[in-house]
Amino acid sequence: MKELSLNILDIVQNSISAEASLIEILLAETDETLRITIKDDGRGMSQDFLATVMDPFSTTRKTRKVGMGIPLFKLAAEQTGGELTITSRTRDMSPEDHGTVISAFFYKNHMDFTPLGDVVSTLISLIQGCPDVDFLFEHELPNGETVHLDTREMREALGDEIPLNSFEVLEWARESLNEQYGF
Repeated sequence: MKELSLNILDIVQNSISAEASLIEILLAETDETLRITIKDDGRGMSQDFLATVMDPFSTTRKTRKVGMGIPLFKLAAEQTGGELTITSRTRDMSPEDHGTVISAFFYKNHMDFTPLGDVVSTLISLIQGCPDVDFLFEHELPNGETVHLDTREMREALGDEIPLNSFEVLEWARESLNEQYGF
């Protein structure tokens, strides 16, 4: 993929398919490194499936027999000298603390580092397409500041009458994120 934000979109789609109600997208960035962590409270993966999830021919999809999202995300990290890790617990294994955590670590100064891309548009697209899922987004910037958006806070402020995927709410969220990034 040409941007890591597209990898984020793909991985979060897996979380949505796993019936997650809360998906955390956490970016921790220094001048030299970037860690992207996606954590969900979905149904989790069995240990057998977890052992094969890095294989592109391992997928839960019914429409095609290839799943490239996680293998491509892993490749993007490893090409920079970084790594990708996955942990997962099913609801059966851990009824109170189930879900999946995918964490990818990148060295930004490596010539094969894929740019982060338009993470704001990625997040807005996720909120628009899945207004009933909660998203926590935090991006720790190299300067020590943090960009933050939590749809649970938005729901609390808006009440039940205004959906998160209404045009005005999405525009406010985009403007808030852009302002935090200094755009």
